[in-house]
Amino acid sequence: MTDPNPSFSRRAMLTAAFVGGSAAAAALSGAPAAQAAPANGKKQFQLTVLGTTDLHNNVFNWDYFKDVPYSDNAGNKIGIAQAATLIKAVRAERGAGNTLTIDSGDTIQGTPLAYYFAKVNPISDTVKHPMALAMNAVGYDAVALGNHEFNYGIPLLRTWEKQLDFPLLGANVHDAVTGQRAFTPYILKRVKTGNGWLTVGLVGFVTPGCALWDRDNVQGKLDFNGIVEEAKTVIPQMKAAGADVVIVSSHSGATPGSSYGDALPFPENASTQLAEEVPGIDAILVGHAHLEIPERFVTNKATGRQVLLTEPLKWGMRVAVIDLQLAKDRGQWSVVSAHSHLLDAKTVDADAAVVSAVQAGHQATVKYVNQVIGTSTAPLSTATACWGDSAAIDAINYVQASTIKAELANGPAAGLPVLSIAAAFSRAVDVKAGPLTIRDVAGLYIFDNTLLSIKVTGAQVKAYLEWSAQYFKPVSGTTASAQDVTNAATAMAPNGTPDYNYDVVYGLDAPLDYEIDLARPVGDRIMNLTYGGAPVPAGQEFAMAINNYRQSGGGNFPAVKTAPVLSNSQQEIRQRIIDYVVDRGTLDAAVFSQSNWRLTVNGAPLTVTA
Repeated sequence: MTDPNPSFSRRAMLTAAFVGGSAAAAALSGAPAAQAAPANGKKQFQLTVLGTTDLHNNVFNWDYFKDVPYSDNAGNKIGIAQAATLIKAVRAERGAGNTLTIDSGDTIQGTPLAYYFAKVNPISDTVKHPMALAMNAVGYDAVALGNHEFNYGIPLLRTWEKQLDFPLLGANVHDAVTGQRAFTPYILKRVKTGNGWLTVGLVGFVTPGCALWDRDNVQGKLDFNGIVEEAKTVIPQMKAAGADVVIVSSHSGATPGSSYGDALPFPENASTQLAEEVPGIDAILVGHAHLEIPERFVTNKATGRQVLLTEPLKWGMRVAVIDLQLAKDRGQWSVVSAHSHLLDAKTVDADAAVVSAVQAGHQATVKYVNQVIGTSTAPLSTATACWGDSAAIDAINYVQASTIKAELANGPAAGLPVLSIAAAFSRAVDVKAGPLTIRDVAGLYIFDNTLLSIKVTGAQVKAYLEWSAQYFKPVSGTTASAQDVTNAATAMAPNGTPDYNYDVVYGLDAPLDYEIDLARPVGDRIMNLTYGGAPVPAGQEFAMAINNYRQSGGGNFPAVKTAPVLSNSQQEIRQRIIDYVVDRGTLDAAVFSQSNWRLTVNGAPLTVTA
């Protein structure tokens, strides 16, 4: 049956999806406002820019690790197929000719679907990437690079870029040899109005942390300039090329700070600084931080103008709607007002065109991840892994350490005792005892990090543990809730230290035992540190298994960036765990499980309630 009033239905859909911002009245008032009534004798025009970010290869509302539709406590739905329904509804409401659609990066990594098309059935001239198919079906105008775009190497990234029907933007990425920009820096889009043409400049920036986090993929090939530094060059270039309006797609958080400290001369999260310090920007679509910012205004220091910032959370959960009201005076367009709000993808059904475009790849991935590869002798859960020893984290550490020991066996570092570090990336891992599938292992280790080994001393191990222990809040009693113990705010993490930056250190050849006393000050919390039952000498040398994110500066842990690298096979840790299970047929908790660390308060055990 045909909807008798599609305009009303769309409006009802968008009203139901509205999240925050101060543009509710304008956004939901009814008819398209593209050609507004004259104001002060000036004919006005409304431009709408729609934005997504940090899709992380989520196409459908599907949890590949659990093999069920995605769900969380907030009732969110994920995936570009969900977001596409909202994008197309706004286009229909405002007029497709008055609407642009952009994304702020981290697009081709993050799910087994991404891994499948990078490693199992790699994209090529004949194999199309699911995010190319999906985004082409949506009809994006541009997408910015995210740091995770480089995880699978530059050749795969370039193949994906060729499959897109629109530009991939990265103004601050340069060829390391020639110094030339390595990606399209910006594009100019011409928009027809009732008062002549409007030229909209779209520019993309990516956090410079790429140089650290994917050093092995980009070193000697690509350089990453600071976002503000590059913008001071490229924004004037856009203006000189004719841009009336400048919209930035910035894969860099709005809260200042860097997870890598001073390891790079440029900050990781620079979107606010960008708005403050570079004139000529009208609005910024923020990415990278996975936060929800319906609408925020930042004053540019040079011009006093307000710059609009918005961030639509992650994974397609939200769509940002940026509304710019423009007026033309003496042949020049100017932004009269700017507002933004977010739309919630859980309020709609998936877009049929996107579903159709990616259905075959989704089904192939589901089949792949459900292959049984072995058996686990015990359940592996991370529900309490952030405050208590966990067999799940021990399993990761054991495989990492065993792999490194084998790699070092015939070299000069063969005699070093082996340690390993690992963190709980999610508290939702719940692998049952019994048959193990690829998706079970992928759920245990959800990132595409690769494995290295470095040489560290006992003193450096102690310093590493002290840094990790910043994750915990100070505690005075011997019973506390998890909320009152974990995710402490620090100068580097003012919104709270994420779980993935709390590392457990594990000993392979002998137990590395320690206590974390939360009654003691940060920097002096590690007590009774022993290796094989004896105190750890400051000068004792170890081989430490570590992931590339951590070793290259992620989390700014001490010493690891400059520690000698003993081995670097550049193999994904997740695949190493899969290979271990396939080779042995069993993941045996009796082999790897230890109780080597605990939380204390003034030496007494701390009981943490969930």
